[in-house]
Formats: sequence, structure tokens, C-alpha cells
Amino acid sequence: MSPLRPRTALLSTAVVAALLTGAFTSGSAQAVTGSPSTDGTLTFTARLDIGSGERACSGVLVDPRWVLTAASCFADNPQQSFQIRAGKPAKTTTATIGRTDLTSTAGQVRQVVELVPRTDRDVVLARLATPVTGVTPAAVGTTMPTTGETLTVPGFGRTKTEWSPLKLHAGAFTAGAMATETLDLAGKDGVAVCAGDTGGPALRARTGGAGGYEVVAIATRSWQGGCFGQNPDETRTGAVSTRVDNLRSWLDATMQAAPVTDFNCDGVRDTAVADPDAAVGGDAGAGLVRVVHGGGRGTAEITQDLEAVPGGSEAKDHFGTTLATFDHNLDGCTDLVVGAPSEDLGSAADAGMVNVLYGAPAGLTTGKAAVSLEQGSGSGALAAMASESGDQFGAALAAGTTLAGEPYLAVGAPGEDAAGGATDAGGVIYVRGSGTTNVLIHQDKSGVPGALEKGDKFGSSLAGSPQHLVVGAPGEAIGTLAAAGGVSLFSHTLNADKLPTGVTGLDQDLDTVEGGAEADDRFGASLALVQYRAGASANGTESLLAVGSPGEDGAQAVNAGRVDTFRLTASGFTQVSGIYQGSSGVPGATEANDSFAQSLSAVNTAPGAVSTAQNTLLAVGVPGEDSTGATDGGTVYTFSLTNGAFINTVYPGKFGIPGALGNGQKVGTALHATGSELYLGLPNGPVSYGSAHAVPWGNVLSGGTQPVTTFQPGTGGLPAAGETFGSVIR
Repeated sequence: MSPLRPRTALLSTAVVAALLTGAFTSGSAQAVTGSPSTDGTLTFTARLDIGSGERACSGVLVDPRWVLTAASCFADNPQQSFQIRAGKPAKTTTATIGRTDLTSTAGQVRQVVELVPRTDRDVVLARLATPVTGVTPAAVGTTMPTTGETLTVPGFGRTKTEWSPLKLHAGAFTAGAMATETLDLAGKDGVAVCAGDTGGPALRARTGGAGGYEVVAIATRSWQGGCFGQNPDETRTGAVSTRVDNLRSWLDATMQAAPVTDFNCDGVRDTAVADPDAAVGGDAGAGLVRVVHGGGRGTAEITQDLEAVPGGSEAKDHFGTTLATFDHNLDGCTDLVVGAPSEDLGSAADAGMVNVLYGAPAGLTTGKAAVSLEQGSGSGALAAMASESGDQFGAALAAGTTLAGEPYLAVGAPGEDAAGGATDAGGVIYVRGSGTTNVLIHQDKSGVPGALEKGDKFGSSLAGSPQHLVVGAPGEAIGTLAAAGGVSLFSHTLNADKLPTGVTGLDQDLDTVEGGAEADDRFGASLALVQYRAGASANGTESLLAVGSPGEDGAQAVNAGRVDTFRLTASGFTQVSGIYQGSSGVPGATEANDSFAQSLSAVNTAPGAVSTAQNTLLAVGVPGEDSTGATDGGTVYTFSLTNGAFINTVYPGKFGIPGALGNGQKVGTALHATGSELYLGLPNGPVSYGSAHAVPWGNVLSGGTQPVTTFQPGTGGLPAAGETFGSVIR
């Protein structure tokens, strides 16, 4: 491993003035010249391998998914600057955590898939592909070091006698001069920070009964006096570290934030907008998806006529009817799942197909080859099925990762027929991990709530969180009440049949659910689900669920609609609220054909933090609402998921959204909530081809005036063509 080289560029005027020379070293790294660590208290120290042996650095685990280290470890020329690009590391990087002796198999190895650097100092948060278990992360201190305070610095760099030691070493340092971004360190008893220790934590012993250590700084540069391979005339053991004790708010905001859709892995949000009715190559209704890369990095159009996309564009395929996003191959690039439930396969009309398109630095479809999912092909349960007319495989999608960080994908086929003449009973294919778990869920499986019946349309709607999977069957009959609707709850824990474990069923005939089951309520026609964290010590086994019943009648108003919210636990549920127009605190009146909750989307804007009314948000589409005098103009209602409190209504002309409501726009048909914005799709006008708008949550929650981002064919690099652009957004 190469030694740390002299840094000649100015990293900050304060640091340069303090050093007076360019002889300080920084950059590619390797252990502190102190003693080997044997007491097990420093297992949170990480060793980073960058570029398969090109560089090595140290770091510290500060969250099960995040390592804190020096940005200069990833810089092209660390002697010149620590500035690096956010997003996926340019070179393959692995982190070994919990292995203080590298000859052992203790601890865990994780790939680093995302970098979130600071621009004002040499520090970066590195996100791991999956969480680390069995190692307690280090706490980050929030009080500044004091002059003369003794700090401990562990690392995997060189020692006095070893070029590449196999054990973690640690040494004691005295805190010296301090600036806003930096802290000087002086090695005690000849101890020095050596090459390979870059990014290692400077630790303060915790007092007051807390025990252990807390991180106050990150080692970044050193004179390396006494380090193996250095000039023997160099005796200085001083070092400069980067302060992190004053970065608490940035650390929390980064580590607790909701994931960002990032197809080209550059750390900037990207957006996919579907036009499932668009013509492709003269084939009416073939459908397409347009991608807008954030940061002005261009657009892309995805159709089944592309060589990299399975299938071929055909009339009325409606490619893009459903979309979902997750990181299926855990490489740090968001992958896009596209449903085409009207795809014909052979003579089977509307059998349906789903494509998984992989993200890459050059964008979707430019990296790993896409995967096509269709009944009767592939492996597992999919291979054992048959593509049949009207199956509508892909009519609903849910994707994400479990608490353990394992990716999952659920695909609904509400038109799936079952033996005994149970037409449209429905089913769901559940794919876990790399695809080795590929199973069929239906209501005749052991542990699945409900009974398999004709017309249930199990799988018409789906929602997932790290803890739960929820399946809607809006055609479910409750007693003699046709299409009253029901919902099945599952945990991601796999049972003996490798199926998600059934928790319970939900319907309005239960005493623990508000309202009463009625014919054509379609309870479960729409679903939304987010992670819920009750307190700082909660282990994250709970979720918040919203269930839409757009067919619910109210006060003689047919299809007025309502939504019910629930708190899900490992073993059951409790109802949080029942929401409809005219209910307590909700504006508007119960009117026929409003279809309140025809669509739902929810987000936990800070899933790593304690859940509050401000960070668990629900958007409810009401496309039949006659807003501002516009017949079927539609609107979107927003609520807190934790208590059902009304927040605001959202439609064109409000919060910076351009245009005004008009007849037949049916606002609320398409919506999508993310950690920072509420996306509003307007496929029915007022502009030609349709449009979509990203409204900052700050505007909706507190009347902010941040700019709204508009996606519209004919602008921003998007072709001036289409039919119902904005029908689905991710």
C-alpha cells in the first residue's frame, strides 16, 4: 500500500497557515504506531479497501448502514484536494468492520455503494450495501474537544515496523489547536498517525456512566514521524484531524433520510414518468417511460423497442402502467421495475409482463442486462405457472428492502385463475434477494388470510415496507357482500414454504376496524405503507398502513370514498384513524363519485428517526372532487399518518404548481410521495400530452415558496409527444 504523499494544495487557509510547509501528508492510506487493540472496545473501526488494493483507509461505523471516514481517501489526487463527487464510488470499495485481526473471519465485509461528502472539510459518509449486525456503532460526540484532552486514534495503517499490519492498532494523542473544521493532534510517547490511518476516528472516552468512546474527529493528515518507510530524520508526530463534533445535524439528516431514486448513481435525485398510452413506432398504446436525470444530466426514453429492454412494443401493451424502484443488485444504483399488465404473450391476451431495468453510471439499461418476469418462464413459482389471458401480471408492484437489507419484489396478477373455476381469484409472485426465493402467494396457501374465491382479485394492490408486505383484494366478498374488499398482512420473515409469514387479515367486518363492510366498498383498492419507529430505542418492527375504499358510500353519496390508517406490529394491528370528507378536521363534503382514496402514497421522510406527525405523511387522491367549481377537477388531500391530522389540499394553482383546475382533469389520479417532494401527475391536462410536478413538502406543510419542478413533454429535453404523460411517477 502506497504511503501518504505530501499535500501541496490549499485545503483551508487556517490549516496551511498552521503548518507553514507542504510536508504534511495525506491521501491513500494504512495503522497508528500504538499498540494492537485487544480489548474488543474498538470493533466499530473499519478498514476500507479502495480499488481492490489500490488504496487502504480506516473509518468508523456510526450507524449500521454508514461508515464515517475521510473524503480524501476517494479523491483522484488527494495531494491537491479532498473534493469528491457524491454517489457511487468511482472504484470498488469494501469495508471490513468488527475484525480487529485481519487474519480472522470475525466481523463483516460490506460493499460501499454511496458517498455523501461535505464540501467544507475532509469528511464523507459512506453508505453500505446492507446493514452491519453484531457490531455496535460508535456514538458521535456533540461537544468540542478541549486543549490538552487525551484522545485515542485507532487505525489499520502502518506501524513502526510493519508496512501492512494485520491487526488494528491504537495510540493516545493530545488535542491541540482547533478551528471550525480542524483539530490538531500531538502523538504521546512517540505515537503517530501513519499511512493507512487516514479516516480513522479520534475518540474521546465517555464519562458519566455511559462508557466506551465517542467520535470527535477524523484523522486526515500527519507528519508520520516514526512510521515504517518514512524518512528516519522525521521525528514530528503531530497530525491534523477533521472535526465531526459540530456535524451532528448533517450526520442525522443524511443517515436518517429516505432513500433517493438515483438511476445513474451520482447522488442526485432522478425521476421516471410513465406514459402508458403513448404510441411507439406507430403502435398506439404501446407505452413508454421517460427518465429525467437530476442535476441537468439529460433525459432518456425507455420503450420495449430498445434492444436492452425485453419484449417488443405492440399496440395496447401499456408499458409503464405500473412502476416501482429499489436496488435489486445492491450496487448503489436505483433499479426500475416496469409493469405491462396488458402485454399479450402468444395467444394469451393481457397476460402481462414485468421488466427489471438496472441502473448504472451511464443510466438505466446501460449496465447489467435487464430481467424479464413472466409466467411460464424463468425459475421457481413463475416457471410453474402459465401465462393466460386476463392474468394482468404486473397490474400492481411493490419493491424495497427488508430490515436486513435484502431486496424484495412483489408482483400482482389479479386476473389469475385458480382450480375449481375460481376465475380472477388473483395471486402475487414474491421474489426475494437475487431471485432464489420466487414463490406464489394466494389465498389457498397455508397461513395466508382469507379464502380463495372467484373474483377476489387478490393482488390488485400491493404495498411494502422493510417490515411488512400488504396485499389488497378489493373484489373480496365479505359474507354475501360482493366486492366489499379485504387486505392481507404479511411479515418478510419467510416460513417453511419460503412464503412471507401471514400476520392477519383486515376488512370492515372486524370489530377492530371502523365502519362496516358493504357491497362494492372495494376496501383495499389502494394501499400505502411506511416504516414506523415509535421511539429512539425501537427496533423498527412496525409500519404505518393506509387502506383506501374508493367505493365507500357516505350519507347516501355513492362512491364517496374513505381511507383507514393502521399501526402494524409483528403480530397484528391497531387502527389509528378513519378519514373521509366531512370527518373531524377534514374539509369538504361527502359527495357521490368523489372516489376519495382512489390513489394513495405515503412516505416516512426520516425513516432512521423517531416517527412524528411531521415526518410520516400521506397523500390521498380524490379525482372525482369538483374542486373550485371544476367538474371532476380533482384534488389531493395530505395528512399525517401518525394521527390522521389533515394538513392541506394540493392542486394546480397552489404551492407554486402552474396552471389552474379545469373540468375533467381528475387531479389525484396519479401521485407519489418522496422524502423531499410530493409528485403530482396530470395525465388528463390541462397541457397537451400531460405533465407532472414535484412540489417541495415544505410548501405543503408550512406554506414555503420553494420552486416546483415541472416535467412536461416539449420542455427540458423531453420530446413533444405522448398521450397521458404523468400517469405514474417514481
